[in-house]
Amino acid sequence: MPAPDDVIISPARTPKDPVLPPVGLLFVNPSEAKRAAVLAKKYRMVEYSLFNSRLFASANDDTPFFMAGPAVGAPMAVLCLEKLIACGAGTIIVMGWCGALQPSLSPGDLVLPTLARSAEGTSAHYPINCSAASDAGLLQQLASSLKPHVPEPCLGPIWTTDAPYRETRGTIQNLQAEGLLAVDMEFSALCTVAAFRGIRLAAVMLVSDLLYVRDWRPAFHTKSFKHCSRQLVERLIDFCRNSPLDHPGK
Repeated sequence: MPAPDDVIISPARTPKDPVLPPVGLLFVNPSEAKRAAVLAKKYRMVEYSLFNSRLFASANDDTPFFMAGPAVGAPMAVLCLEKLIACGAGTIIVMGWCGALQPSLSPGDLVLPTLARSAEGTSAHYPINCSAASDAGLLQQLASSLKPHVPEPCLGPIWTTDAPYRETRGTIQNLQAEGLLAVDMEFSALCTVAAFRGIRLAAVMLVSDLLYVRDWRPAFHTKSFKHCSRQLVERLIDFCRNSPLDHPGK
């Protein structure tokens, strides 16, 4: 692992980049990012480029916030996260999907991951002296905010992999036995970078498919899942705008 001074490229804000509000949302999947883009007009947010993603920022509200995405897969998610941090982000809520490993979870349920076991290749490039975990305080704020409005979220550890087409039944059974709730493609890397850069990060995930059944059962194309997704996007925007996070003057 190279020493910090040996790193060739460091994330930085360019003159074309905005100075971001400290609090914002990172939407992993295209569908939620598309919904966020529609809602950005409601809040008179300004659009900026963010690699192959979109970035919306508002600085003229009592509680300014930003929204970014999509960013599928650990490498792309980390690329976006590094840029967001360089532009001023200090508290980030990630919205993504996860595949359920435990029979107690159904499509549309909410998982608030506490920590992640990494099977992706990005985290190893960021040396940290702690586990890849959500910010505990931010996670509790999220859980409390969501409970009155959506089904009871489930908190616990998840597994992050780069290779969804290489998940085997044996691996899933072992993870089930160890109590891991679900699988995604970004969370462990995002938590690792957040710890490395010293920012707060937590995630909310919708159960999009079932891996604990004999034959994989996707649900992300169903009307009920899409309804849950739209509701959650709006709830997370409300959370960023109205919760006492890192907004100036709050």
